Amino acid sequence: MSGGPRILIVDDEAQIQRFLVHALTATGYETETAGSAAEARASLARGQPDLVILDIGLPDADGKTVIEALRARSDVPIIVLSARDQEMEKILALDLGADDFVAKPFAIGELLARIRVCLRPRRDEAPLTRIGFGPLEIDLAAHRVRRGAEVIHLTPKEFELLRAFAEAPGRVLTHRQLLTRIWGPAHAEDVPYLRVFIGQLRQKIEADPGHPRLIQTEPGIGYRGMAALDGRA
Repeated sequence: MSGGPRILIVDDEAQIQRFLVHALTATGYETETAGSAAEARASLARGQPDLVILDIGLPDADGKTVIEALRARSDVPIIVLSARDQEMEKILALDLGADDFVAKPFAIGELLARIRVCLRPRRDEAPLTRIGFGPLEIDLAAHRVRRGAEVIHLTPKEFELLRAFAEAPGRVLTHRQLLTRIWGPAHAEDVPYLRVFIGQLRQKIEADPGHPRLIQTEPGIGYRGMAALDGRA
């Protein structure tokens, strides 16, 4: 099949490469493979793909260097696919600019869902005045949140937190990313402070705050907002 989005698979395991090529081409994607950081750089020099699936543990370099090189010149979506289960590795990859991560071993259905989320149009492609986030409608101009006819009253910081998740539907936001965006670089390590605000926000927007659906916890890493369709005024 051809004509679909082109995905660069960067992984040194031939079995993983073959499996992903088969699964992705069967779904309608075009694929290219690279087994090292050097091969990935050569592929990227020939042309930018629509998405990169990247293993961090490459034979010639740490895969995070590939993320850094890509982010210096491109905003192509990057999904980290790695057997490394240390939280810090995932956090560093996300903070460097990766869009998401999937740990090996993985279910292909989960990976395909993450790919679909990453390939959705970016929020900054056109100005938005309203964003749909699950059952909520966020009015960016009026700083107002509604659930149907009900107005949900949020503090300014709670509103900015909710907006961050709505503008990155289905994607992981690390503690550092959220703290830096909402409170500034001086508060980048204030994770307990963030947890308090997330708890307050969940009390106001979740149908069952004890089992949140709109804002889910990625333990030790950050939070993932549910995938949502946006609404334009």
